[in-house]
Amino acid sequence: VQLQAFGGGLVQAGGSLRLSCAVSGRTSTTYNVGWFRQASGKEREFVAAIGWNRGGADYADSVKGRFTISQDAAKNAVNLQMSNLKPEDTAVYYCAGSGSRSLSKGPGQYDYWGQGTQVTVSS
Repeated sequence: VQLQAFGGGLVQAGGSLRLSCAVSGRTSTTYNVGWFRQASGKEREFVAAIGWNRGGADYADSVKGRFTISQDAAKNAVNLQMSNLKPEDTAVYYCAGSGSRSLSKGPGQYDYWGQGTQVTVSS
């Protein structure tokens, strides 16, 4: 399974940005796709996850009500719509695929990782 993240950039606080993750390869073994982020000098943290072709979603408390994860089945992609962005959202964002049958917030539960895309929110 290959994943590739797109859509990062520079945005002012309060603005919006949409990230996309293209999923290809043996997607039949992928049950969840998640987004994680890693700020400079910090550990990678969970942002959101969605059940691949089966619905269901979960979010980190820090992004609930501001971020929305969705699947674009036609494009084999998962999108992360980010609104009301804050400077503390600045990080490299990664998408990842998991063969686990339950939504997971732990990076260790994800088997496949895409390259990161930088999101910078200026104050």
